[in-house]
Amino acid sequence: MIRVPLVRLARLALLAPALIFAAPPARAGVGDLLVAPTRIVLDGRRGTEVILNNIGDDIATYRISVELRRMTPDGRLADVAEPNTAEKAAQEMILYAPRRITLPPNQPQAIRLSARAPEGLPDGEYRVHLLFRAVPPPRSAVPSQKVEGVAFQLTPIYGVTIPVIVRLGNLEAKAGLANVHKVVEGGRPAIALDISRSGGRSTYGEVRVLKAGVADPIAVVRGIAVYTELGQRSVTVPIDPAHVAQAVGPVTIQYIEPTDSGPVMIAETSAVLR
Repeated sequence: MIRVPLVRLARLALLAPALIFAAPPARAGVGDLLVAPTRIVLDGRRGTEVILNNIGDDIATYRISVELRRMTPDGRLADVAEPNTAEKAAQEMILYAPRRITLPPNQPQAIRLSARAPEGLPDGEYRVHLLFRAVPPPRSAVPSQKVEGVAFQLTPIYGVTIPVIVRLGNLEAKAGLANVHKVVEGGRPAIALDISRSGGRSTYGEVRVLKAGVADPIAVVRGIAVYTELGQRSVTVPIDPAHVAQAVGPVTIQYIEPTDSGPVMIAETSAVLR
């Protein structure tokens, strides 16, 4: 079975022991919170830790909760309004503590995390998303001001999520690549493609576009997952500005998944870019 990244609440790399496979440090999110790792895979027998670190200059408070999200065909994560049976089971089996922490600057703290699968739960992959949400500090009292009409005061609340995946049983997955073509996204040239997935677990890794005679990939994107609710998702891979001129003609596209024993190519295809 292939087993399968520090997260930032507006600035976020630490290491935490993760079970089965801990993805390398990465940066994402908003605020002054570092979270590591940014992806966790559990087998339901042992637990792990998530390390939080406040890299801001002030004391900050964060609330931790479990959320359910589903992946859409374009790779976005949408909130779940009505959980299905598997999602309810995932939500109920995840145990974590504490659920609220106050962090002085540059003082990391661990969140303990485990999964307790109930008796009789079928083998499969179960997933929740752990949400770390900043709690705004209390505002000091200010004299009221006379305002004409209606006035609003908006306070942004920052948060970031990481997937927590529980895999029960010997699960397999297959992936394929298709519909490779060039596009322009955000004013930049890119390569679009579809990733198909089948089997009992999700896939995760990086997509590389290789050109004969060029040492480095001419395009690469990391952290691409296809979760079990999808059989196919679309991906856009930005072309390296240094290799725009090479992004024509025959290319090879690979989907590489990290494992305990090293990277494994789980899908490959050839295409001609025009």
